[in-house]
Amino acid sequence: MNMNEYPDEEMLAINLANVLAGKLTAALMVDDSVTFVVPGGSTPGPVFDALCDSDLEWSRVTVMLSDERWVPEDDPRSNAALIRDRLLTGRAAAATFVPFYTGSETPEEALAGLEARIAPLLPVSVALLGMGADMHTASLFPRGDNLRLALDAEAPILVPMRAEGLDCARVTLSARVLQDALNLHLVILGQAKRDALERALTLPPEEAPVAAVLDEMEVHWAA
Repeated sequence: MNMNEYPDEEMLAINLANVLAGKLTAALMVDDSVTFVVPGGSTPGPVFDALCDSDLEWSRVTVMLSDERWVPEDDPRSNAALIRDRLLTGRAAAATFVPFYTGSETPEEALAGLEARIAPLLPVSVALLGMGADMHTASLFPRGDNLRLALDAEAPILVPMRAEGLDCARVTLSARVLQDALNLHLVILGQAKRDALERALTLPPEEAPVAAVLDEMEVHWAA
């Protein structure tokens, strides 16, 4: 893990957007197309605002979420809606987006079709993740019903996840898929999350799921 510290949130957003654009550009020099994994939530919004007009060949980029709530895009909880509003605009509107929610009643009903679409896009070229104060990343939640499966070295690409306190089912990329990303970044804000990340370094992934992906991680933090 490598820690990158920024004086404030604005500088983090600008600099991290430049870093991600550079990594995507470098990946496009090697491959005809690249896969870019992004999180939902409020923290990455300013990063997306700065990144969406980056001068790179977005038509060769496929954007995919790290995880999604199993709700339609017109639901305010939808991560896909956030990505369409904040990232897939400006130059980045030319990117291809692979949403997870299919309209089926449960994520389990859609997994086979989703995995068939995602498998050719792996390994992920560049991944940006977030982290909660409980040390979850993507939808790898402590005490999640399928956390053990999601952390397994032979895990499937996608894992449905439910946990106490969540208002709906979710689907998440497994730790294996995230670990295999060629460039892996984590964005966190505030001292509480910095403290949580430092605790995660001392805990097993079963208690601090973000620990499963920290080895090759570039962390971007502002107070």
